[in-house]
Amino acid sequence: MQTQSIVEQAVKQSVWGIASSIDIYNCDPDTIRDAEKIKQFVVELCELIQMRRFGDTLVVNFGEDERVAGYSMVQLIETSLISAHFANLSNTVYLDVFSCKPYDPDIVEEFARKYFAGSHSIVQVNMRH
Repeated sequence: MQTQSIVEQAVKQSVWGIASSIDIYNCDPDTIRDAEKIKQFVVELCELIQMRRFGDTLVVNFGEDERVAGYSMVQLIETSLISAHFANLSNTVYLDVFSCKPYDPDIVEEFARKYFAGSHSIVQVNMRH
């Protein structure tokens, strides 16, 4: 018997939203250090999962501590938000997607891992009630 998809579970349980945290390792250093490529990622991701962006994507490079230095990104969407931090030292992407409109976190993970050329990733999903 096939298990239900996250979207099917969310609809069946009438959850308020789906929150996913996706950690992507060994990413392409040039891509995660390029604000324009990060903005383009957001546009393509929102199109892929059919989320409507609200306002401009905010991408800021900061961090005095080398361990956490890198770009951070925030994009409001009509159903909540997408955010990420791009850690230069480890070439890791920490991506979060929260939406009250159901979406498939596996699709987000696959697209993001390929976009940032990561070797592997870890996905955690929470149903928000």
